[in-house]
Amino acid sequence: MTVHLHWFLPTGGDGRTLVDRHAYTDGGITRSRTVSGVRAPDIAYLAQIAKAAERLGFEAVLTPTGTWCEDAWLTTVALAQHTERLKFLVAFRPGVVSPVLAAQMAATYQRITRGRLLLNVVTGGDSTEQRRFGDHLDHDRRYARTSEFLSVVRGVWSGQPYDFHGEHYQVEGGLTALPPDPLPEIFFGGSSPAAGPVAAEHADVYLTWGEPPWQVKEKIDWIRRLAEERGREVRFGIRLHTISRDSSREAWATADRLLSDLDTETIAAAQQALGRSESVGQQRMLALHGGGSLERERLEIAPNLWAGVGLVRGGAGTALVGSHADVADRIEEYHDLGVEHFVLSGYPHLEEAYWFGEGVTPELAARGLLPTIPASPLLGVPAANGRPASAPGGAPLLVAGGR
Repeated sequence: MTVHLHWFLPTGGDGRTLVDRHAYTDGGITRSRTVSGVRAPDIAYLAQIAKAAERLGFEAVLTPTGTWCEDAWLTTVALAQHTERLKFLVAFRPGVVSPVLAAQMAATYQRITRGRLLLNVVTGGDSTEQRRFGDHLDHDRRYARTSEFLSVVRGVWSGQPYDFHGEHYQVEGGLTALPPDPLPEIFFGGSSPAAGPVAAEHADVYLTWGEPPWQVKEKIDWIRRLAEERGREVRFGIRLHTISRDSSREAWATADRLLSDLDTETIAAAQQALGRSESVGQQRMLALHGGGSLERERLEIAPNLWAGVGLVRGGAGTALVGSHADVADRIEEYHDLGVEHFVLSGYPHLEEAYWFGEGVTPELAARGLLPTIPASPLLGVPAANGRPASAPGGAPLLVAGGR
């Protein structure tokens, strides 16, 4: 089992600090302070990230969903015109679109992009956000609806008229005249008792946020058991940030700088907002960092696993921090537990893609965890000192902003 590496598209904005749109309790509708170094998520900038991810050998990029970011379907199909091989892990909420329409959209997307769609199903754990979309179901009923939604999607992908009669959907003769080819893999996450059976029944890849290895193992064992009871196999993925540098000291210095940008007022506001989430996964993230502590000893919750991102960011709140070898060690540790897909990100996303791709990816390839490592187009081009311009160990190519 090899490792599949994916990156992240910051369609809600990017920058050199953790204080971006994720930090605002209203999803970025109003701002009470000016944050420096924030980059707008326009197509030109997102295309830079997508091209970098493709160049560095990432298989796909995840794009989020919500009222605080750009629409994932429209943004990624535009970015597909700027890339050749890169796949797009499109996050969407099943409660706000017809399952038959979603199946048709996926089929069209596959033909437009020549098979580069992956689907990330986000049931939603924040009732305030859900109500912005007109969705008023409670937490557990949202997961029940997601199960029906995915049954319909897979049913109409058969190419034959499909009937479904459930609590949330009534479909008669639903179909996609031209089913997607290949069928998009479905990524799905959820830590609550209501989420487990949905993952076991429908997911191709169960995706968890970056908890310590022993907690991830508990989740894997839980979902694997539920899937086996249904005669299915589910693969596993993890969502993490990364801060990888030529030395551990440099990496932790970067983490410390990100912390130094935060003040207690910002952290308190973010924690208060995140604490209202109904998401069990979000509550597990909040429990990792000690309720707002800025002490590294309390934020390093496992070797090289840092919970500082979760002080102000909802969702994925942990980062792998260390030298390139350190980060590769941790990825290998998760891989040994059964994790196959690694969905990664870092601030800023353009620069951190290069730090990881030029530092950690060769480490993973050397360990046999990657089938191939992309060759740099600069290999063999001599620099002024006679060494290749992209010699191993060199600093990442920085396109905008600082490191």
